[in-house]
Amino acid sequence: MSALARYLHGAGYQIAGYDKNESDLTRSLQQAGMMVHYTDDPAQVPTNMQLVVYTPAVPGDLAIFQHCQASGVPMRKRSELLQSLTEGSYNICVAGTHGKTTTSTLIAHLLRHSGYGCQAFLGGISVNYATNTWSSERNVSVIEADEYDRSFLRLHPDLALITAMDADHLDIYGTLEAMEEAYIDFTRLISEQGTLIYQQDLKRATELKAPNRLSYSLNDPQADFHVQSLVRFEGGYRFDLHTPVGSISNCQLQVGGLHNVENAVGAAAVAHALGITPESIREGLATFQGVKRRFECLYSDAHHIWIDDYAHHPDELHALIQGVRDLYPDHRLSLVFQPHLYTRTRDLASAFGEVLSLADESVLLPIYPARELPIEGVASEMLRSAKHPDGFSVIQKDALVDWVAGHWHQSLATPQILVTAGAGDIDQLYPSICKRLLRA
Repeated sequence: MSALARYLHGAGYQIAGYDKNESDLTRSLQQAGMMVHYTDDPAQVPTNMQLVVYTPAVPGDLAIFQHCQASGVPMRKRSELLQSLTEGSYNICVAGTHGKTTTSTLIAHLLRHSGYGCQAFLGGISVNYATNTWSSERNVSVIEADEYDRSFLRLHPDLALITAMDADHLDIYGTLEAMEEAYIDFTRLISEQGTLIYQQDLKRATELKAPNRLSYSLNDPQADFHVQSLVRFEGGYRFDLHTPVGSISNCQLQVGGLHNVENAVGAAAVAHALGITPESIREGLATFQGVKRRFECLYSDAHHIWIDDYAHHPDELHALIQGVRDLYPDHRLSLVFQPHLYTRTRDLASAFGEVLSLADESVLLPIYPARELPIEGVASEMLRSAKHPDGFSVIQKDALVDWVAGHWHQSLATPQILVTAGAGDIDQLYPSICKRLLRA
């Protein structure tokens, strides 16, 4: 939503909007000259509206939403507007249960840094450019293709990339199989001469439809694109990238997590398919600074590291923890996780319990409801695993600052790593945490 707002504001439109909570993201929109308010009050809605754009995450009983419906002003879903804005461009659409934000941002960076050029509609803030959207004279769009509400089925991909097809959004799809069918339908939208680039291990990869197909993997030698000679160094990685026509040697990625190395392979595969030179791909990977809240290091010293991530699915948490363990094997890992959505917590409780047991200590906040009402019997406590009874606790959100401060200043016999994760509002606490740590 914020990317669309930025894009239209840059094109000269006046933008006003509502969000449930104030955040760095909404403040940045306000600083750019857009009007944002945080009260569900129809009186705040401008009277000269030409178009109302909304996300399906907005509840139908929101007073502002109902006011807009009654106003007679045209209303369009976020996905419908994105469809219209990209209808006439060459579209690179990145879909997947996880990894799509980092992968799409890295693709957009490779195209921009190399001089190829693109416009971008991303789901996270690029650290390189401090934005999630930009324009270009070249009529090429890099689009994060969201599977929620089947939004990605409105797009017109010329080159599509799929990172993962794991169970999620079962409140929308009902079953994993139905969700997988939506991904298959997504590939049917690829243009007549288009290309699909897919992660090698996708369970139903043979059913995906595309005129041209290329695979990628972290290290599976059967994939068209994969890593060779991986070396870890200074919080990042150095590797050779195998392509169908030879290797791109001495690539570097300064973003943590082996899952992000695999995301980089997928992004490089897209750049390679577009004819970007090996030298430009190498330079683009080395200069990529990451995405806000994706394996983002917020603090480090001789004894402490704090890494933050948007992970909110069991497989994302697993990749996050494994990535941290891979880079910092000697650190004690404490995970603070805010579950996102009652339905996701309920549907994936067993998988969450398994992955939370991988941390030395797991501290959970109450579930962030987003668009949902509470479900009886569904709470963070249900994620406790029998494997992890002594390293699991639930605390209230307003107790987190004190908990982190106490954790930070305990015995330093073992180096400590704090991982915060979640797609809710946990990040709103970070300024208070930082102030407390610096003051101490």
